[in-house]
Amino acid sequence: MEAFSDGVIAIIITIMVLELRAPHDASLHALRPLLPVFLSYVLSFTFVGIYWNNHHHLCHAARRVSGGILWANLHLLFWLSLIPFATAWMGENHAAPMPVAVYGGVLMCAGIAYFILVRALLAHHEGDSPLARAIGRDYKGKISVVAYLVAIPLAFVRFWIALGLY
Repeated sequence: MEAFSDGVIAIIITIMVLELRAPHDASLHALRPLLPVFLSYVLSFTFVGIYWNNHHHLCHAARRVSGGILWANLHLLFWLSLIPFATAWMGENHAAPMPVAVYGGVLMCAGIAYFILVRALLAHHEGDSPLARAIGRDYKGKISVVAYLVAIPLAFVRFWIALGLY
């Protein structure tokens, strides 16, 4: 599960960086129009990096998996695989409201999918297992999903607040 997920996440990052197109002009001024695309890439790279790091630790704490856990993992990878699309759309459209909201929707669904994966793993391990102790109450994961939920409608009013919550 970990090796497959690492491969998928590596491909996701590769797809995102391929969206950064080099300008045909050799001046620094030519980079200015790429700034929204680059900042979207940085934000998404950070998100994918956080998911990869958390997933890595989750896999190392887990002692066994089931078919349901594998499906929950695929569910997470599905939503993560949409991040390059949402990133490109948001960056190319200079953080227009709809792309920012869709970006938040993808992040929220990835957060929910991660929550489902964690719950599936916990159901397959003892309550005092190293996995259960490592996860604890998972306040950060729950707060993140709520922040995404709040930020999505804000994308239509104050997109910079939505981006800040993301």
